[in-house]
Amino acid sequence: MVNTNMVRTVVGIIGNIVSFGLFASPAPTFYSIIKRGAVEEFSPNPYLTTLLNCLLWVFYGMPFVHPHSFLVVTINGVGIVMESIYIILYLRYSNKKQRMWVFKVLACELVFFAAAVVLTLVFAHGTKTRTLVVGILCVILNICMYGMPLDVMRLVIKTKSIEYLPVMLSITSFCNGLLWLAYALLRFDLFITISNGTGAVLGFIQLILIALYYKSTPKRGEKKPNEVQLSSAEGKISPV
Repeated sequence: MVNTNMVRTVVGIIGNIVSFGLFASPAPTFYSIIKRGAVEEFSPNPYLTTLLNCLLWVFYGMPFVHPHSFLVVTINGVGIVMESIYIILYLRYSNKKQRMWVFKVLACELVFFAAAVVLTLVFAHGTKTRTLVVGILCVILNICMYGMPLDVMRLVIKTKSIEYLPVMLSITSFCNGLLWLAYALLRFDLFITISNGTGAVLGFIQLILIALYYKSTPKRGEKKPNEVQLSSAEGKISPV
């Protein structure tokens, strides 16, 4: 008889690998930024939002909040490191106005996260209550992030072109959502289920749009490099 916990662990490990690919997806964007020596019009918001998202999920996966969530902690810990690197690079190649915006948002995020941790640990007693409180915060943030790709999908329908909807990234995002949904269902976790169920549906819709408009996308000799950002181009499917 197959051990459910073992299957869940295997699915979680595969999910970690796929999620790492999603976290690494902005690398080409930052390579081009380094080559140009300036961030130009690229937005830091996806990296800032993803950083807060990872911080909350790491807190959610702590044994004193939601036990048996080691793989949730590992991949989001990696996410914190990678998003921090992106933000540092952004600060290195941004102008004064852009830097000030990043510092302000970072300050607000850190205050919010610290308040969430302190209030949860002081006023929420027991793992069930803490799971509920932190889980709701994680889902609310994910829902806000899920709204980000709607403009891109609307643009695809309007222009009948998938130029700004990367194919491989959309496929990876859909697979990521399915893997973490399976992980959550094997030992039922309501909040991971909601997050990745929604993410999988959005990813599936993106794949439908790609199938519908792939042939009608105009072919050009040289294309302006598209900004690949976790929270916009791929629909921001949370790693967990």
